[in-house]
Amino acid sequence: MRPQLPDPSSQIPSVSSQLPDPSSQILPQTSGAGVAVLFHRLLAAVYLLAWLSLLWQVDTLIGSRGLLPIEELARLPADQRLARFASFPTLFLWTQEDWVLGAGIWLGIALALTWLAGLVPRLLAFASALLYLSYATAAREFLHFQWDNMIIECGMLAALLPRDRPARWVHFLFRVLLFKLYFESGIAKWQSYLGDWHDGSAMVFYYETAPIPTWLAWYAHRLPASWHLLESRLVLVIEILVPFAIFAGRIPKLICFAVLTTFQLINVATANYGFFCYLSLALHVFLLADRDVAWIASPKPANTRRAAKPVAVLRTIGAAIGVALYLAISSIEAAHAFARPPANYTIDRARRIYLPWRAVNTYHLFGHITRERIEPDFQTFDGTDWQSHDLRYKPGDTDRRPPFVAPHQPRVDFRLWFYGLSYRRGTPDYVQNLVRRLCNDPAAVQSLFSNPLPSHPKAVRIAFWRYRFSDSGPEWWSRTPEGQTNPIDCSQLTAASRD
Repeated sequence: MRPQLPDPSSQIPSVSSQLPDPSSQILPQTSGAGVAVLFHRLLAAVYLLAWLSLLWQVDTLIGSRGLLPIEELARLPADQRLARFASFPTLFLWTQEDWVLGAGIWLGIALALTWLAGLVPRLLAFASALLYLSYATAAREFLHFQWDNMIIECGMLAALLPRDRPARWVHFLFRVLLFKLYFESGIAKWQSYLGDWHDGSAMVFYYETAPIPTWLAWYAHRLPASWHLLESRLVLVIEILVPFAIFAGRIPKLICFAVLTTFQLINVATANYGFFCYLSLALHVFLLADRDVAWIASPKPANTRRAAKPVAVLRTIGAAIGVALYLAISSIEAAHAFARPPANYTIDRARRIYLPWRAVNTYHLFGHITRERIEPDFQTFDGTDWQSHDLRYKPGDTDRRPPFVAPHQPRVDFRLWFYGLSYRRGTPDYVQNLVRRLCNDPAAVQSLFSNPLPSHPKAVRIAFWRYRFSDSGPEWWSRTPEGQTNPIDCSQLTAASRD
């Protein structure tokens, strides 16, 4: 009887068992180079939108005939400007010419377009963030919204984000940023001194009192009160509990992506927050895997060249230090925003160093919802009658339909929403300058208004109206008078300006 020889094929390992699954190499189950490519494109597009929005209004905001002219910065002695730069980082400490303001924005547009084309994206991300910081600093309260900080923080982090290899620590930092955005906003709501998110009343007022609502907000406001009570509490769940899935496995991340994306799309539909919602949606891609975005963004060819061991060690140490600093600063800022610790000289001194650069921020959007909407109405007197001048994106006449204007953010209209809520406590500089322009130089502010301004008014005043959504059509709003300022004699104001 011949001995039975083993089957040779049984001794040869299966080829399929030895080779890795190609999809696991090219399309991993977590965010990698493909997600990085997509995020760079999306962030470049958001920067482009931000620059285009600013292009149409920068002269009115901070030009020589604007509401907060940066020519005031020229008063600082030349030998002190470099020292001031550390606490007031803007290139406009050295030049305040109007043409430079415009040229800088065109440079930002060029950077965004080049970045969008995929050329040196990390360098362009850093340059874009620094340039935007320069404008945000110079424009003061006009570019001091939380999303202005967030676009700078995203640009700084994107400068560290490679598109040709995995970079798990950088992706982790973007997830931390996404977590901060939602969780900190949720904590701010939880701590609301009105208790409006706890008792469910916040969303009863939200749609009606948003700074610039869309016409869909009118319909959302008309939903049953029981729904508003439910959605107020759902927002707390979405912002406080759901964000923990950002650091979980693939399935929780996908659920988190679906929930947060739906949440932001509702914001897009019902209110105009400039580029904020679009920037938030861009951050959501870090909840996806490369295989989820392969149809729209393929990773760049992998960089297979290995760094020398000492270089690799230094990179690892540098990454660890960078992550630790980011987390430490984020924690310090969160403590100052929500826990309000006692003063600490060392920490306070460090905060004065890094805060002006806006590279690490805290977020606390819509901590409480105002229950009234008071709008300023700028009026001119021609010697016989007072005439109202509606701003382009404010309610104005009660039959004006609320607009869709985002991702453009009309900065003056947005800022005047805050003024309406606090007008009894004083008049900010930009409003005083707006009144002066209406008297002396109406052409400089004509772009803000929907009807022609008189060239030589006799007087100017500000009336205040309390607005509410109407109960039914054809009017969108109803309003009642709240008071008005004393008339300002334009002849006296003109004489004072000449002096």
